[in-house]
This record gives sequence, C-alpha cells and structure tokens, in this order.
Amino acid sequence: MEILPISFYSQPTLELARSLLGCQLVKETQEGRASGYIVETEAYIGPVDQAAHSYNYKRTKRTEVMFGSAGFAYTYVMHTHCLVNVVSGEEGSPEAVLIRAVEPVESIELMYDRRGDKKEKDLTNGPGKLTKALGITREDYGRSYQESPLYIASGFTPVSVSQGTRIGIKNSGEARDFPWRFWVTDNKFVSR
Repeated sequence: MEILPISFYSQPTLELARSLLGCQLVKETQEGRASGYIVETEAYIGPVDQAAHSYNYKRTKRTEVMFGSAGFAYTYVMHTHCLVNVVSGEEGSPEAVLIRAVEPVESIELMYDRRGDKKEKDLTNGPGKLTKALGITREDYGRSYQESPLYIASGFTPVSVSQGTRIGIKNSGEARDFPWRFWVTDNKFVSR
C-alpha cells in the first residue's frame, strides 16, 4: 500500500472525484487500522455550487480548511453523522470531494463492532456509515492525507465508472442537477 503523493490532489475537482475511485481510504486508531476502497464520490465546487458549504466563497470556521491547499480532510457533522471530504482546487478556491462509500478491505470485524449487526453491504454504503466504520471523526478535520492516522493510498483501477446527479441536495437550485457524483459501476457498496 503506497500513500498517494500530494501532487495527486492538484487535479481539477471533477477529475479528482473520479480519480479517487479505487483508492484506499485508511484510518488508524488505538483499536487498529481499518480501510476501504473508495467506490463513490461527489464533487463540490464552492464558488459556483449552491450545494457546497463554501458557495460563493462563504468562509466560516467550518469551511476554513477548504480555502487552503488540496489534499487535506474536511470533516463535519450532518445531522448525527460525521462526513469526510478531500479538499481540492487551488488555494483560495474552496472545493472538495465528499467520499460517499467505500468497499471494506481491512479490519472488517472492527467495522462490525463499530456499526453493529449489519449486512456486509450496509457497513460502509453511505458517507456517515463509512466514517463510523473506519473511525473517522470531526477530530480529523484539517489532517493531511499524507500520513497516519488518516491517509489515502493506491488501490485498484475501476473497470467502469458511472456518473450522475448528487444525492440529498434538493434545496440547492440548479446545482441539484449537476452530474458531479461518480461511482464504481455495479459495486454493491455504492449508496444507491
């Protein structure tokens, strides 16, 4: 497993959202290391995207990390779930890629302990599910994806990638129709 170089994250956001598919998201905790292959992502381009927390360059304590360099974690709580993103775009242009689903790879029993008695496909098939299963929390906000305890490593190259509209952003004007969601075609861990 080779940690991806920082240069990987300098791609335009839509390309990065696609390129992250098949990469391995890893989180190390006191309980052990858990990981999964990224199988679903959504891109958010804040300056022009009403669905983004940073729409129209909205700078808050929560969105601050998005204005920095690409390759850092943007975590936040939505309802009761922590979600994890990869900061993208150039400095000053607040963009990010939400990791929506992963295929479990390492420490699957630990994931069951964290998530309860679930079907295997339900362990990590959503953005809140995968963070709980891997042990990713708000405390990971601002971490570089270059080193322990949270990093992204090489994985596999998807045979086929599908693209469509994002999920759960109904009140975001025309942005709700942007085809900025990407997933590994026919992967059973994709959220929908």
